[in-house]
Amino acid sequence: MNRKIIIKAAVILLWTVSLPVANWATQCPKSSDTEQPVEEKVNTVDTVLKQLNKKALELTSYQAEIEYGFIQPLLFGSETIRKGTLYYGRFDKKSKLRINFETLKQEDEEEGKYSIQYIVLDGASLTLAGYQFQGTWLVHIDYEIESVKYYQLAEAKEPNKPVDAFDLASRNLPMIGFTKIEDLKKQFQITLVEQKKSEPEDFIQLHLKVKPDSVYKDDYVYIDFWIDKKLGLPAKVFAVSTEPATEPVEQKDIYEIKFIKPKVNRKIDGKVFEFKIPEGFGEPEIIPLKKKGERK
Repeated sequence: MNRKIIIKAAVILLWTVSLPVANWATQCPKSSDTEQPVEEKVNTVDTVLKQLNKKALELTSYQAEIEYGFIQPLLFGSETIRKGTLYYGRFDKKSKLRINFETLKQEDEEEGKYSIQYIVLDGASLTLAGYQFQGTWLVHIDYEIESVKYYQLAEAKEPNKPVDAFDLASRNLPMIGFTKIEDLKKQFQITLVEQKKSEPEDFIQLHLKVKPDSVYKDDYVYIDFWIDKKLGLPAKVFAVSTEPATEPVEQKDIYEIKFIKPKVNRKIDGKVFEFKIPEGFGEPEIIPLKKKGERK
């Protein structure tokens, strides 16, 4: 199993719901290439992105309950839901992100406890005899199978050019809209989506169609996300995967993330991002970045 699949399944660092597939559209309406976007005024999308960028730049900490949804229409709407808490903080020029998933619900089964943790942090925070960690790493702790894995996400950068934890997470899960807003128009064809009168007026919906040369072209067909008007930050993300590759859009896998009860720019204790390998788990498996030319 390759790195991307492992991280997506692991951080599932992201987005599953217990409702039938038909009900997802009711709860969180999605757009498609056949829907008609709202008629745009000059710079309307630019204005929304500018406001979003302003809020993202002001973000120093973020905490929210998180629901991660994964649906497979090809498998008769097979679905999974994980629930937990997301933490994000900027400390000087470095940032950290942590997701603690506590429950799991599959199909018609009862929701049960299933603890998985993901922590994105600087390699300097990791210690292991005989190994020097450089760059940014993802720590994956699975309490059910008692395993720990360290994935290297990025090599060490110049001190004045740090890689943000949200940026790294968005490469493996559709958690866009929190950083590097200026790059969105390079990667997507963006339109505003008109909300139905029956829907709440608390959100702005953007439809992001992946461009042919986008860095996301191998991962998603399109992404929709809803911006909370009051907070000015993403509240929901709905992404259609490129997998299964041979199937039409309506049969492709779906990811959805919901950010619930967010707390923005409130003091967050750095100890939240600390962790200790539980007794009996053994040493962690280390998965460094592949070098150019190496086969995955």
